[in-house]
Amino acid sequence: MRYVVYGAGAVGGVIGAHLHLVGLPTTLVARGAHLDRVRADGLVLDTDDGRRAVAVPAAAGAADVAWTDDTVVLLTVKSHQTDAALDDLVAHAPPGAVVVVAQNGVANEAAVLRRFARTYAVCVMLPALHLEPGVVVQKCWPTPGILDVGRFPSGSDDVADRVAADLRTAGFESVARPDIMAWKHRKLLVNAVGDVSTLLPTGPEADQLAAAVLAEGEAALAAAGIPVVTAEQDDVRRGDVLRPRVDIADFRGNSLAQSITRGLPTEIDYRVGEIVLLGRLHGVATPASERVLRELK
Repeated sequence: MRYVVYGAGAVGGVIGAHLHLVGLPTTLVARGAHLDRVRADGLVLDTDDGRRAVAVPAAAGAADVAWTDDTVVLLTVKSHQTDAALDDLVAHAPPGAVVVVAQNGVANEAAVLRRFARTYAVCVMLPALHLEPGVVVQKCWPTPGILDVGRFPSGSDDVADRVAADLRTAGFESVARPDIMAWKHRKLLVNAVGDVSTLLPTGPEADQLAAAVLAEGEAALAAAGIPVVTAEQDDVRRGDVLRPRVDIADFRGNSLAQSITRGLPTEIDYRVGEIVLLGRLHGVATPASERVLRELK
């Protein structure tokens, strides 16, 4: 398969660099100064082994991609950028293209399925940083992350198996899962709890707020009848795979915090905001989640 990684930030950049390094044909779609740096000097991948410039092809948009019948799109933009990315892909990608959603939240898959019949989802567990143009930082070593994949809304097939196999070849942990959205809904709760750390420093108040957000999320998902894997299943899957680099221990903060640091719009509506939405749809009170959403908007 050939890959177009649409969104070469922290997650997309790390994935795209590793795919390219093992010889899988890969094109990054980036923008602005980041695109200029990647085109001029390669994408700098910062790992525990040091920094290396990866000469991966980069495009400004779907129009610049050499599309083939076996091209797979890995959609890695922020959730609030999905509509614009889909407009670009619909205009230039083959109608039968496979689009694999490797994004936070659980709303993007349905948006993609409206435009592309062959939609897949990835549960992304990949700590990374992108704070300067042309550079992505892989925060775990030696395994960059866990990227399980499945068809949306459910099921698995040969495409999911092949994508998972390619991701394993590139050094990631990846398996095909027929219930991938149950895993992504657990990741939604993990993200929502993590958003509390962006709002409050570590301490009793943060702990209480995080526990309340988690309880609200669990209740909202249950009221909606949405399957979700347990926290214990998630812990087993993570195991000791995501080993943090000692040399960047001071580089803290999730992807939301990185967006705030860079002065960019955030995808908070698709993280803790999803719990607020589910609560309103299904009659579950979510005051803690609403507080986090309101104060981080």
